[in-house]
Amino acid sequence: MYVERKQLVAPGEILAEGKYVSGENTHREDEKIFSSRVGVVEVEGDRLGVVPVKGCYVPHVDDVVVGRIVDIGMSGWTVNIDAPYPALLPASETPLLGHRPSRQRVDISGMFEVGDLVVSKVLAFDRTRDPLLTAKGPGLGKVTAGRIIKVSSTKIPRLIGSKGSMISLIKKETDAHIMVGQNGTVLVSGKSPESENAAIQAIRMIEREAHTRGLTDRIQAMLRTKVKGEGVES
Repeated sequence: MYVERKQLVAPGEILAEGKYVSGENTHREDEKIFSSRVGVVEVEGDRLGVVPVKGCYVPHVDDVVVGRIVDIGMSGWTVNIDAPYPALLPASETPLLGHRPSRQRVDISGMFEVGDLVVSKVLAFDRTRDPLLTAKGPGLGKVTAGRIIKVSSTKIPRLIGSKGSMISLIKKETDAHIMVGQNGTVLVSGKSPESENAAIQAIRMIEREAHTRGLTDRIQAMLRTKVKGEGVES
């Protein structure tokens, strides 16, 4: 077998060769079994299957993500970043604890609590291990304000736009602060509820109409009409 249980695989990736049984979302060619979907490998005896993760976020190194703390360990936190695997945020990869001697024991329970949101960056990920995160860097750390918007991770490139053009347009027209996580979690913080609502409406419109042409012009026209009507300065 060429893969491990719970390993993320892509269509066409070889899973095993020899006396294995082709299960759900796999196919056999001669003596080899291949994945037919993007998903996570499941092993039951000698049967290999793939559990699809369509629309699920697949981490890449240097991605900025917004995740939720789900567990506290001795030396770090487990973070849900809406990926097939839980991510790990070591205490050494936080601003306050990163420069302490490695042998010095520190109580980390007060820094992040279960349920807290944290903006971090993917430090390492190779599809055979859980993603490793860092919260050291500008704009990274605990989320203390803003509204959370969930967007399909496959629509994030359209939301950002070419060289950041689309997200820059929304920020300019609404005067809202927007932090886009590559995992599909977006934080919106406006100077007023009206500016936040305008930005969120634009984000939802992009998610619905990401495949259409002329979207940028429609977003700009919608925002200018909405912002002007609600008295929000652009």
